[in-house]
Amino acid sequence: MIAFALPDPKTDNPLAFRHYNPDEIVLGKRMTDHLRFAACYWHNFCWNGADMFGAGSFERPWQAAGDALEMAKRKADVAFEFFYKLNVPYYCFHDVDVSPEGASLKEYLHNFAVMTEVLAEKQQQTGVKLLWGTANCFTHPRYGAGAATNPDPEVFAWAATQVVTAMNATHQLGGENYVLWGGREGYESLLNTDLRQEREQIGRFLQMVVEHKHKIGFGGTLLIEPKPQEPTKHQYDYDVATVYGFLKQFWSGK
Repeated sequence: MIAFALPDPKTDNPLAFRHYNPDEIVLGKRMTDHLRFAACYWHNFCWNGADMFGAGSFERPWQAAGDALEMAKRKADVAFEFFYKLNVPYYCFHDVDVSPEGASLKEYLHNFAVMTEVLAEKQQQTGVKLLWGTANCFTHPRYGAGAATNPDPEVFAWAATQVVTAMNATHQLGGENYVLWGGREGYESLLNTDLRQEREQIGRFLQMVVEHKHKIGFGGTLLIEPKPQEPTKHQYDYDVATVYGFLKQFWSGK
């Protein structure tokens, strides 16, 4: 494990802290409580080096052909070795970053249950904590027309199952937050979009998320991530102001 070195404002080392001291008190809290550094699972361990113009170029043992669940366990071995050696206090993930989606909902639930136990063991061994978990409701083709806003009830139900399962896992792993990002919640054209229907549908979805949080006793914070035009041209979580207005509408301003 890399030991923490006291900050040096005059250092020329680009990998050294100049001002950050985890135990220094700022406004009544330690810096480490203000700045909860985390390593993400997806960019670090799921990307295969592909871009818009070329195929993946990384040769990673956990991305080799083989049993998907065993590859996920191998990925977890590498990930937690990385977190531990760099002395990173937190990590974060989407459900399918850490667990194979499988060919059916039954396989998804089984795989995620197995990997949640694996992650719990890794956290116990290393002391690394979960900053937040979330569900990937945007990559699979089923979400091309939205997840919570999708007009197909089966797609809506699948997205709800992913969110419930991911929040349960986050709770089990002691996660401090749960993140919601609606990358596919939006529209390309108003010609085939019922804005009122879609907004009410995602509003109800978020209310269900809050209800489930309280039902299972999850004490973490629910976070919504605004991000404009990635990948949808017109997204309902476009920016902070848009999300704030949406929440005021569906939660009576509370």
